Amino acid sequence: MHITRPSEPAAREALSSAAGARSRRDPRLDFFRGLGMLIILTAHIPDNTWILWIPARFGFSDATEMFVFLSGMASAIAFGRVFDRDGFARGTGRVARRVWQIYWIHVAVFVVIAALVAAAGTRPGGESYIVELNLPHFFADPMGLLPRFLALAYVPNYFDILPMYLVILALMPAMILAERLHRVLPFVLMAAIWGLTQAHLLDLPAEPWSDRAWFFDPFGWQLLFYLGFFLMRRTLPAPGFSRILIVLAAAFVLATVPFAYYRILEASPFFGGWAQALAPLTDKTHFGILRLVHFLALAYLAAHLVGPGGARLKGAAVAVISKVGQQTLAVFVSGMVTAQVLGMALDHTGRDAVTTAAANLAGFAVLIAVAYTVAWFKAMPARTGGAPAPEAA
Repeated sequence: MHITRPSEPAAREALSSAAGARSRRDPRLDFFRGLGMLIILTAHIPDNTWILWIPARFGFSDATEMFVFLSGMASAIAFGRVFDRDGFARGTGRVARRVWQIYWIHVAVFVVIAALVAAAGTRPGGESYIVELNLPHFFADPMGLLPRFLALAYVPNYFDILPMYLVILALMPAMILAERLHRVLPFVLMAAIWGLTQAHLLDLPAEPWSDRAWFFDPFGWQLLFYLGFFLMRRTLPAPGFSRILIVLAAAFVLATVPFAYYRILEASPFFGGWAQALAPLTDKTHFGILRLVHFLALAYLAAHLVGPGGARLKGAAVAVISKVGQQTLAVFVSGMVTAQVLGMALDHTGRDAVTTAAANLAGFAVLIAVAYTVAWFKAMPARTGGAPAPEAA
């Protein structure tokens, strides 16, 4: 019997097309992650007046929710496929490798920024940068705190997002196993862990001289991460378009503005008092329930605003922001350092409208340059066809 074999070029083309279909990027994922990175940079620049206009000033949630939720979705692509295709052991190993990478990036970023503030010394007015970043205990007793830092038992506030993220990632094998036992079980597990966090039963110590816990409690924030994760895996079905849901989401988002906008809070004792009363439900550390509801309302509106599959996300500006969203780990850690440098520069130039705008735009330019540079390095090895899957962080 004669068997006709496809030519090698044709076979490669077929495999390339299949790989491209499997790994085609979701433009919404890249765009909103990139937008979140720019907002986070703005929030990290010390004494930056532009933070008065970021989403956090107009509602209960902020760019952190965007980062965590979309990282969960990206992780479903980056790691979920490995669990499905190569088995539980290999998937767990892949997650462990990523946790290991993020851990050492966390260590490196701390060393770089600690060295930066030590070298910078003081502001023109005499205030210490070490004190501004709440690191005097570390510089007073580095030998005592270094082991605690490496054990994640000393987590200064500015350096708390990556530890949160690596703990959340470490929960993934348990979530995948729960999903395999029953598709509802991971949501029960997520809710149970989140509930224990609301009762402050899972607080992780952030420093040995006080009872302060990690600012971002990973056991609270895992709820949002794994909602994104299982939404992308379609274990959790996405809600379709509904005018009623659009109206309800928009109404909730608008209703939260008086409880978050600083001018209203300063001018109105009524809204100020209610904002204080709602504080346990909007708590950022333990991820209060109103933060979740607010973010989901915003996400629902944004998903439909950009059109089916992100059809309206077009143009040069969208392409640039999306490139930032494709390299979020490198962009995020670069932004942490860049924000401190820009804050120091503003200390010397003054913070008027022009210098503040220049600093923020310069920061955006740095993040964009980092994203394109990292993408260029990643593109240097031989391509196998198709776009790379979004990185998990």
